[in-house]
Amino acid sequence: MIIVMGIGRFAYTPILPYMNITKSMAGYLASLNYLGYLAGTLFVSFFNLRRYESIYLKIFLVLNIFTTLLMGVVSNYTFWYLLRFFSGFSSGVVFVLVSSIVLQVLKKHNMQIFNGLFYSGVGIGIFLCSILVPFFISINGWKGSWIGLGCTSLFLSPIVFLSIRSSTENQLLQPSESSQIKNDKQHPLFIWLILSYGCEGIGYIITGTFLVDMVKEVPDLKHFAMLSWAFVGLAAAPSCIIWSWIANKYGDIKSLYAAYLLQAAGILLPLILPNFIGVLLGALLFGGTFMGITTLTVSNVQYMSSKNSSKLIGYLTAVYGLGQIIGPIAASILTKWYGNYVLAQIFAAAIIGLGLLCLIIGSRKAEKENYHDVFFNDGNDLIP
Repeated sequence: MIIVMGIGRFAYTPILPYMNITKSMAGYLASLNYLGYLAGTLFVSFFNLRRYESIYLKIFLVLNIFTTLLMGVVSNYTFWYLLRFFSGFSSGVVFVLVSSIVLQVLKKHNMQIFNGLFYSGVGIGIFLCSILVPFFISINGWKGSWIGLGCTSLFLSPIVFLSIRSSTENQLLQPSESSQIKNDKQHPLFIWLILSYGCEGIGYIITGTFLVDMVKEVPDLKHFAMLSWAFVGLAAAPSCIIWSWIANKYGDIKSLYAAYLLQAAGILLPLILPNFIGVLLGALLFGGTFMGITTLTVSNVQYMSSKNSSKLIGYLTAVYGLGQIIGPIAASILTKWYGNYVLAQIFAAAIIGLGLLCLIIGSRKAEKENYHDVFFNDGNDLIP
């Protein structure tokens, strides 16, 4: 997660302001990365990789590392488009496969409370980038940042290769009989949860892609641009654990309601308070919610139907990926039309609000069909 998401995916955000490219091109590069992410999740969903999951995971992990490193080696725009696409593709494949492996192992040992610890890798990677990017830029500019982060990923990769063993894979990934509860009938919340997650993909990625550039454009705040990304990483790292604890205490649906509301507020805060406090609080709220929403959503959808978790997580992540393609393109259009990121931020917050509305509709439908006992009470009810 640190390598393919925190670095491979989100390193683009702090490096972008130093690349001296137009906002339109920045949006297209981001969208191509997310198009690759969508393609990667669909690849896992439509092709049965279950038997060789650990092998595919390692292959695409290596591909992801080299797409990061090569961004600082080549200068041709066409190659950049290809590298960001394949970076996204490999991120999508690894995200789905590793989620399937880890969540099944945790479920097997009745340790779902640690789901949040697993997803905290994204926040750790983001924070790592916020520290390393200024250092690498001071040595060899933005190209040095891509190369340096690629080498950092390469340095971390042996941990993955040594810790994932294919010999135990099939045993660990077989769903138990208890995990088949509720699989004979689609949960009424399922489609609405996916729709809300698609809205989340559109809304969060605008801030997730352009935050540093947004802050850098404000004259009084430009010196805090990289710091804002550090705060996102700091908040994101423990957020999955915190949201898992909150969900265990108050229920997943109530927790998701709160996360969506707080994220929308975090996106709008820099507009309402265009000062250091607004940027700081906005970054903390944004960083503290976007991975928490992923943790709760992926965990719940896996519970709803865990017969083939990698396929199900793949479909869910594909909708999220589609949203991430739409988001940067929409932001680029709004930014070009209005001249700055204000409309794009308002649009992002509005879409997050639409995602919350989908959750409310779905939860009401689930309550009417007496499914509220699973997703509305304390998290112990989520354990089959």
